[in-house]
Amino acid sequence: MPAKRKRTVRSSPTGKRGRTDWARVDRLTDEEIAEAVAGDPDAAPLLPATWFREATLLPPLTKKGVFLRLDPDVLAWFKAGGPGYQTRINQALRAFVQAHLGRAGTARAHRKA
Repeated sequence: MPAKRKRTVRSSPTGKRGRTDWARVDRLTDEEIAEAVAGDPDAAPLLPATWFREATLLPPLTKKGVFLRLDPDVLAWFKAGGPGYQTRINQALRAFVQAHLGRAGTARAHRKA
């Protein structure tokens, strides 16, 4: 006899329902949304259609696993920052490469997968 499936119930961590009036949001026009964004100092600016036509999609690069020997104090410093120390090491190395190439982003364009 197959096991009985449990019902999954989704809820917010506080157990309260959100107060968003989704019906009002659905009624907003593009102009009203643009006006609201323009009036919000924390909102990113809306991008023109030309930006999307000229934009180039760069898929994320697959990282390569390597064995890297580091000085113990260097490794300890990165690990002291908590989880994600390998990502921080990668970011530091990327900044070094970009600085030595002279242009931000050039390192990514020249890297072979």
